[in-house]
Amino acid sequence: MAGSKVTIYQVAARAGVSAATVSRVLNGARVSAESERLVRAAAAELAFTPNRTARRLRRQYSEVIALIIPDVENPFFTALARGVENRARAGGFSVVLCNTDDDPARESTYIDIALAEHMAGVILAPADGASDVSRLLARKCPVVAVDRSLNRPDIDAVTVDNRAGGLSAAESLFADGFSRVACITGPSSVETAQLRMEGWRQAGERHGAGGDGLLRYADYRVDGGRAAMAELLALREPPDAAVVANNLMAAGALDALRDAGLTPHAFGLAVFGDLPFASFERQGIRVVDLPARELGEAAASLLLDRIAGDDGPARTVVLRTDRTLKEKQ
Repeated sequence: MAGSKVTIYQVAARAGVSAATVSRVLNGARVSAESERLVRAAAAELAFTPNRTARRLRRQYSEVIALIIPDVENPFFTALARGVENRARAGGFSVVLCNTDDDPARESTYIDIALAEHMAGVILAPADGASDVSRLLARKCPVVAVDRSLNRPDIDAVTVDNRAGGLSAAESLFADGFSRVACITGPSSVETAQLRMEGWRQAGERHGAGGDGLLRYADYRVDGGRAAMAELLALREPPDAAVVANNLMAAGALDALRDAGLTPHAFGLAVFGDLPFASFERQGIRVVDLPARELGEAAASLLLDRIAGDDGPARTVVLRTDRTLKEKQ
């Protein structure tokens, strides 16, 4: 096996350790003597040669990575951040958390800060599909997109199967006898919003129901979900159920249902991610589980690989949602 083609994943598999442990050994971070022995033995057996030019460049940077996310108050992104931090700390790196509020200008400012502070890498949940990471790439600063991809074949990404989640959410409502299933999704410029909507639309086409008259775009916030649900309920022929594409909008949608005297038993509701506030009644609500912490851990692992000098082709990791929806009791 040619050394230039061997990846740290293969070294990790041969050594029986994580890729993060291999990264730590390559970067001179502290690991157990046994782990270091296993990694170095596996690297020798596979004739693994690190990208030393990339490693020299990395040493010019701090042992800090930036995590740039849209909404630090959303429990989904809080759990994702925890996954990033857990994996980064195991690799000898600290994490700086940056909140964009889905504002491309704020995102751009944080990218500039990451460069000015010589951070070792950036994990980014893009504000929209047009997020610009060219400055990072020009400075050889590794980038991994998380939750939302950047639509670039040269950048690593970790996402969930959003279209499948939207399909299963809508199908669960049709299976329970609801016939006019609406969709409240996020901004049209955001990848997750579009993919979840496409899954809902596919289910509607299967059942000869729905249609774009029952589709509303909102802002992934509580107020957006509340306004969208109120608008749907005011239709001449309102829906009897809805797929809501994130947990904060679902909280707002529940407010609107409550104001209209409806409950999740009378009005079907399927939600991406668990509800964010303990005060909300969860009974009867169908939940598409999102592996938030696993997303963060996988993104951090990819970034650590790049920091360690892995210069192989970009990778896209797609994690499954829980396709068997759980109805909250």
